[in-house]
Amino acid sequence: MLHDTLNETERLIALEDRYGAHNYHPLPVVLDKGEGVFLWDVEGKKYFDFLSAYSAVNQGHCHPRIIEAMVQQARKLTLTSRAFYNSMLGETEKFICEYFGYDKVLMMNSGAEANETAIKLARKWGYQVKGIPAEKAIIVAVERNFHGRTTGIISASTDPDSRNNFGPFMPGYQIIPYDDLDALETALSNPHVCGFWVEPIQGEAGVYVPGSGYLKKAQELCTKYNVILMMDEIQTGIARTGKLLASDHEGVHPDLLILGKALSGGTYPVSAVLTRDEIMLTIKPGEHGSTFGGNPLACAVAVEALKVVKEEKLAENAARLGELFRKRMNELQAKRPDLITLVRGKGLLNAVIIKPTADGRTAWDVCVSLKENGLLAKPTHGDIIRFAPPLVITEEQLEECCRIIEKTLLEF
Repeated sequence: MLHDTLNETERLIALEDRYGAHNYHPLPVVLDKGEGVFLWDVEGKKYFDFLSAYSAVNQGHCHPRIIEAMVQQARKLTLTSRAFYNSMLGETEKFICEYFGYDKVLMMNSGAEANETAIKLARKWGYQVKGIPAEKAIIVAVERNFHGRTTGIISASTDPDSRNNFGPFMPGYQIIPYDDLDALETALSNPHVCGFWVEPIQGEAGVYVPGSGYLKKAQELCTKYNVILMMDEIQTGIARTGKLLASDHEGVHPDLLILGKALSGGTYPVSAVLTRDEIMLTIKPGEHGSTFGGNPLACAVAVEALKVVKEEKLAENAARLGELFRKRMNELQAKRPDLITLVRGKGLLNAVIIKPTADGRTAWDVCVSLKENGLLAKPTHGDIIRFAPPLVITEEQLEECCRIIEKTLLEF
C-alpha cells in the first residue's frame, strides 16, 4: 500500500515503478490531458508539448476531427481481421496510395511492424525479381539508425542500448556510415544487395541532417545497381520537416516508403508500407499479415489524420516556423556558447546540443528546468535535446516557447 502522504504525481510514478517494466526513463511529470499544443499534468499544471510523442501528434493532441472520426467508426465496427473484407479498407488503401503516389499499401500497426514488413518485402523481391541466390540477400543500413527494437531490426543497429544482451542477431545486413556516398556505392555494387534502408533525417540519433543531395544521389545509386530504396519516414514524414515527406526536399520518391506515428494523429497505432506492384505482389496470402493491420478503426483515423495535414497546411506551417525557431536558437547559442554547442534541424524537427556544465549537469537537467518553466522536451543520447512541437502551433505560441527556452538556458 502506497503511503497516504504521497501527492498524485508521486503516487502514480511509484505505481509504474512498482508494477511496470523499467524500459523507459521518463521525465518526472504525469500527464493527464492534452489539447492542441498543450498538455496538463495530474496536478493541473499546463505545459507546451515540444516532443509530440516522438512526432506522432503532428496534428496536435486530441484533434477534434480525428477524434470524431474515431468515435463514429468505433460505434459501428472496429475489427474483423483480414479473414474477411471490410467496408473501410479498400477506400482507405485507395486514398493513401493516391495521397503519396504509390500502387499499393500494406497497413500495419506499429512503426516497428512496418519496418519488419519492409525488410520482408525487400528480401522477397531480391529473391524473386532480382534473382539473388537463396539466403544470400543483403540489406544495407547506416550507422546511428533507429528503425525500432524488434530482434530483426536491432540486428542492423549500432546502438549498444538496443543490442546489449539481445543476441544472437539476424544475418543479412551491412552497416555503412550515414551520409557517405562513396561507402554507399561500394556497398550497393554487391549484386546480393536487395535494399538500402535509411532515414532521410536521423531523428532518434539526434536530428542528423545529411548533406544536400545525399538522398537524391542515393536514389540514383539504387537505380543504377537495381536496389530498393527503403525510406523510413516514420518520424520525419507527415509534414514534420516542412514537406509532406522529408524526402520531398530533394524530389526523391523512394521505392518503398515506411510510415507510422502521425499517420493516426497520435490516437491509435497505425503504420503503413507503400510501394509499387512489382515489389508488393511478391508477398502472397499467408506469408505476412497482422490481426489488427488495416482494421476499420485504423482506416477511419488514418484518412482523417491525413486530410487534416493537407487542409490545415501543416507542412507549410512547419517550414515557416522551423526557420523562425532555428533563428531564435542560433541567437541564443551566441549568448550561451559555453552551454549550446550546435543547433540543427529541418522544419519543426530540431535539436539543440548541450555541453555538460562544470558541475556535471547535462541535457537531462535542462529538460527538468524546462518542465518547471512549462515546456516539455526530452534529451536523447545524453547531450541532445530534440524540439518537435505539434505542427498546429501558431507563431505567437512558438515565440512564447522560445522565450521559455531562452529564459531557462540563460539562467541555467
